[in-house]
Amino acid sequence: MIVREHWRMMAGLALIMLLVGALDAIFPLLNGIAVDRFLVPGTTDGLGGFVVVYALASAAIAFLVWYLIILAGRIEMDLMHTFRRVAFEHLQNLSLSYFDRTPVGWIMARLTSDVQRLGETIAWGLVDIVWGATMMLAVAIAMLIINARLALLVLLVVPPLSLASFWFQHRILGAHRVVRRLNSEISAGFNEGIHGTATSKVLVRERENLEEFSHLTGRMRTAAVRTALLSSLYMPVVLLLGSAGTAIALVAGGVQIDRGVATLGTVVAFISYTILFFEPVREVARVLTELQSARSAAERILSLLSVQPQITDNPKVTARYGTVLEPRREEWPTCNGEVEFENVTFAYSGGDTVLENFDLRISPGEVIALVGETGSGKTTIVNLISRFYEPDTGRILVDGTDLRHRSLSWIHTQTGYVLQSPELFRGTVRDNIRYGKPEATDEEVRQAAELVAAHEIIERLPGGYDHPVGEGGAGLSTGEKQLLAFARTLLSDPRIFILDEATSSIDTETEQRIREATRTMLKGRTSIVVAHRFSTIRDADRIIVLEQGRILEAGTHTELLKANGAYAALYREQFNVA
Repeated sequence: MIVREHWRMMAGLALIMLLVGALDAIFPLLNGIAVDRFLVPGTTDGLGGFVVVYALASAAIAFLVWYLIILAGRIEMDLMHTFRRVAFEHLQNLSLSYFDRTPVGWIMARLTSDVQRLGETIAWGLVDIVWGATMMLAVAIAMLIINARLALLVLLVVPPLSLASFWFQHRILGAHRVVRRLNSEISAGFNEGIHGTATSKVLVRERENLEEFSHLTGRMRTAAVRTALLSSLYMPVVLLLGSAGTAIALVAGGVQIDRGVATLGTVVAFISYTILFFEPVREVARVLTELQSARSAAERILSLLSVQPQITDNPKVTARYGTVLEPRREEWPTCNGEVEFENVTFAYSGGDTVLENFDLRISPGEVIALVGETGSGKTTIVNLISRFYEPDTGRILVDGTDLRHRSLSWIHTQTGYVLQSPELFRGTVRDNIRYGKPEATDEEVRQAAELVAAHEIIERLPGGYDHPVGEGGAGLSTGEKQLLAFARTLLSDPRIFILDEATSSIDTETEQRIREATRTMLKGRTSIVVAHRFSTIRDADRIIVLEQGRILEAGTHTELLKANGAYAALYREQFNVA
């Protein structure tokens, strides 16, 4: 599909290479004619016209080579652009579960080195293969026309050459597959090493990290050397057989001259033809070696493109509401924010059941808090509401409608999710706040920042709202990143707020300011707060205490303390109250 987008340019390139190959095959014939017509007789009659023909052929070759270089370069760039565009578009449609189980380095290797290798090989490999095939065919025909017996003797080396090529290419492909797989592992290792630098230093893991990475790169080196060794053996075999063909032409041609069967010009042309015949053989052999590497890269790119999202909209929903990349917002219904879990059972792939026959109803505008030990199902609940995953059985309803009857884009637009570790992107503070609403004005950005008590902090930064945050927000503190993520979510104006430990990294004073600033703004919006810090959930309309995927207790902060149950025990443990 991707290559078909560029078929016109590739067909044009192939046509040019056919012409180049055909013209290349003319020159040995012209050389033979020059020997028999001018050198052997010792005359210059007709030399002017011959020179003109030779010059025109040379000029035509020069022009075609110039144009094919331009065209092949453009095909290479266009192919890489198309591959990366299609792959990135495909990634946008994949479910969150894919990114949970797939290393970032594996994906990065597909979009960078694999795509580059494939683009280069398709563009320039096409040049060499079409030119080589045309050249060999033209040369073989010319040799058979000039001297069939001598041609058949020279072509005797082709069968063993074909067998050698088959044997080597099969093994080179296997070696390249190993190299590409290890390259992906190295990319993943780089990614983990860079992102985990702070943790590695705190745990004094530098030596162990170096040893593990050295072992991985050592395996890569061994596999790459084996691949290079196979390639290095293949080329001398091709050269040896090619030289044997030239030697046959010399010996057999000399015998025919001695017997008066062939002229000197014919033998000179034949020797030139044998050299020309095996030159493209060597080039095609090199390209075939590169194609094995490109084939393994293509397999890995196709393996990425073949992954299907686990969560998709059905055709009826897509027809009405559009897709993730092409939404039909004018058809989207309004959202009041009522959320209901109806007999929901869910387990992560290959894991234990997290929720079983779970029921919960959240009224529009209600602020609820989810409390419980790690693994009790808090994050799973909010992931299901966001439709990052779907229940194995049961239904999740928003405003009384099953989420599967609404588009993914609709629920994601209606849901604002502030994570414990917020993700910021390259650009300025202003860019990051309006990330979910690119059309927002500077005034709207400022108002959102003020609502979460971030405006004063932003103003103190060098450049204020135009301050670059750095990669991943490296230029900001954890608390500042949390505030920007909060402002970004508020600016997108969702009907359902999900705050997953969103204030865990903010100091108490800033946390209090956020609570005061957002209390009025959250009215009329459904809010779900996941928190271990009980100070952040005292004002919740309802606190849900979870244990192993079921509701253990529910009520307000005061009611649950009076009940003196699990919540009260957790509260006393956190605040060290007897």
